[in-house]
Amino acid sequence: MSAERGGAPARRRGRPAGWLDLEQLVELVERGAVDTVILAFPDMQGRLQGKRFAAEYFLSDVAQASAEACSYLLAVDVEMATVEGYAHASWERGYGDFVMRPCLDTLRLAPWHPTTAICLADLYWHDGSEVLPAPRHVLRRQVERLAERGWHGLAGTELEFIVFADSYEAAWNRGYRGLTPANQYNVDYSIQGASRIEPLVHRLRSEMAGAGMVVESSKGECNLGQHEIAFRYSGLLEKCDEHVVFKSAAKEIAAQEGMSLTFMAKFDEREGSSCHVHLSLRDRADRPVFAGESEEGTSEIFEAFLAGALETLPELTLLLAPNVNSYKRFVSGSFAPTTIAWGRDNRTCAFRVVGRGPSLRIECRVPGGDVNPYLALAALVAGGLHGVDAGLELPPPFLGNAYDSSLPRVPGSLAAAAERFGRSKVARAAFGEEVVEHYLNMARVEERAFSAAVTDWERYRGFERL
Repeated sequence: MSAERGGAPARRRGRPAGWLDLEQLVELVERGAVDTVILAFPDMQGRLQGKRFAAEYFLSDVAQASAEACSYLLAVDVEMATVEGYAHASWERGYGDFVMRPCLDTLRLAPWHPTTAICLADLYWHDGSEVLPAPRHVLRRQVERLAERGWHGLAGTELEFIVFADSYEAAWNRGYRGLTPANQYNVDYSIQGASRIEPLVHRLRSEMAGAGMVVESSKGECNLGQHEIAFRYSGLLEKCDEHVVFKSAAKEIAAQEGMSLTFMAKFDEREGSSCHVHLSLRDRADRPVFAGESEEGTSEIFEAFLAGALETLPELTLLLAPNVNSYKRFVSGSFAPTTIAWGRDNRTCAFRVVGRGPSLRIECRVPGGDVNPYLALAALVAGGLHGVDAGLELPPPFLGNAYDSSLPRVPGSLAAAAERFGRSKVARAAFGEEVVEHYLNMARVEERAFSAAVTDWERYRGFERL
């Protein structure tokens, strides 16, 4: 928000500046400091879909009511092509509308666009029932299951991305080949290397702070042009909302700077982009649930929860690695996991346990930058609660290099993960038949599209030499 427009409103309700309530939005609209409100929801891929409203119309007709959007937005592929197999949306059903109901506690400024605020929405049918496959509803059900036990979750998502000096239009026109990474060498933790694109990354940090996010740090990563920005942990839905807003905003800011960035799990043959997900639990008195009196400082709930996450990882991987490209990241010696193991501060394992006492938490290292965070956290909570309810026993932590172990492997392809997900009793019990079948269809659509594609790799190998 520009200074001449009055700047961001003061903090209220203990939240950082940048968050808005309706009263603040009214004040900003009356001053001319906000004239546009984006109302959006996360789709199956975790992308924001929705509409831009004139701010006065949003206040008068939408904020306390709703707006509508086509139901095909949760029934298309990545290319936004209509595909078959979804129960709630099809040509036979006429592709009618569902209802976007503003979730006003997500209302915030969007400093990367002048005079703009953004609000996320939940999806409902016209009879008031939930659109169950909507990612926010999928996660909310798991949040409710935690609440039934007197618990709530805290989460952090460490989202990596690769920055290029080329604009998105130039990248498209080149077929995403021959792009210029923002760094020509490994800048992992390098202050000098990260400084090369500090003008862009500074905008990402400062404008996310202006949207009410608590920024902790930024750093370079291993791949060429690869970077990461970390934000303070928060509640599960709040963290996922921040994640998708940041991801959308980062692309928009890069485009404004004449650059581009990608959250693909595996852009090239070098290191992939991860999204390590940190998770811990608190009780109603905000006391840590995972910390305990054992020799290792862990509770019985922690051990059963992690045991459940381990046991169910193969059958819930689809929600952690949702795309064909996701599975190309699982390479030995790449800091991406290949085996289903847990260890203390061991980055070769699928689950890394870090922290002590109140900071004790589980880090799941399976997701890549392409993950839908709502689905990933829903999977981790569902798996963990399965372990608690079944009283599962946690195996000893893995010591050493898990890449070289004989432990079970993370599913190696989207097809393998979908097959396990479809057979999962845990998934069907936790999410319901409609949600499971919906995301199984998404996987099948992507797998069919990939199987039908002829790649550059095939042309290079086969054009002359086969």
